[in-house]
Amino acid sequence: MCGMIIFRSGFCHQTPPIVMSALPFLQLVLLALAVQSFQPTLISQTRPPRRYPKPPIPPSSLSSTADSNTNSAMLRQIDQKIQRYERKQQKYLSRLQTAKAELEKYQQTRQQYLNGTALGSTSNSSFSETTARSLVKSMMWRLIAGSVTFFTSLRFSKSFSTALSIVGSDFFSKAATMFIGERIMNTSQAGRKSGADDVGRSLAKALLWRVFAICNTLTMSFLIAKDLSMASKIAGSDAVFKTGLMFVYERAWAKVEWGKEYIIEFSI
Repeated sequence: MCGMIIFRSGFCHQTPPIVMSALPFLQLVLLALAVQSFQPTLISQTRPPRRYPKPPIPPSSLSSTADSNTNSAMLRQIDQKIQRYERKQQKYLSRLQTAKAELEKYQQTRQQYLNGTALGSTSNSSFSETTARSLVKSMMWRLIAGSVTFFTSLRFSKSFSTALSIVGSDFFSKAATMFIGERIMNTSQAGRKSGADDVGRSLAKALLWRVFAICNTLTMSFLIAKDLSMASKIAGSDAVFKTGLMFVYERAWAKVEWGKEYIIEFSI
């Protein structure tokens, strides 16, 4: 057989036999290379799609969400404060209207008085005692009555410590009780004429207080001295003297103007 002819530089040479024998091998190599060149395309067609991780949320988005929550909370607080101050405004407006009405009444009453109209009959003028007046009256009476009780107890018990114990045991309790009694009596206008307590009211207060004071003094004297006869003497001697002293005390306070609030009665 005639071999393959190779033309080089214008000359024709016959291909050696060894080359002819290697040609099938070279053809296989070339075929393998051709198949390998097409293999990525086939793999890429059968390979599943690659899953990429989700991108992280940018910090700006997180801050925007936090700012939105903060703003909502602040708005709720502002709305609550607005509602609270609106309620306060309504309350103070109501008080203002009441104060204006009272102011107008007193201004008109003052003008009527300046025009010659009498505000009321002085024989029937009513008043109320302040809390400070009742407190001072109670404490001052307790000092006076306590001194009398001390000397009376010392006379019958012959013991300074016993007399001091009797006075100290009911000093504050009687002062508090008298203060409460003064505030209760202050709610009634019975026996108040010409801007002061009359004689009947002062006597009634002295008798009512003495009934309570006798029971209190008798009880405390018996508990401390352990002698009913001695306790009866102390309470009995107090009963007569202190009733008269209390009446005089009430008549003196009836002439004191401090702590009185007069009730002005008028119509518009």
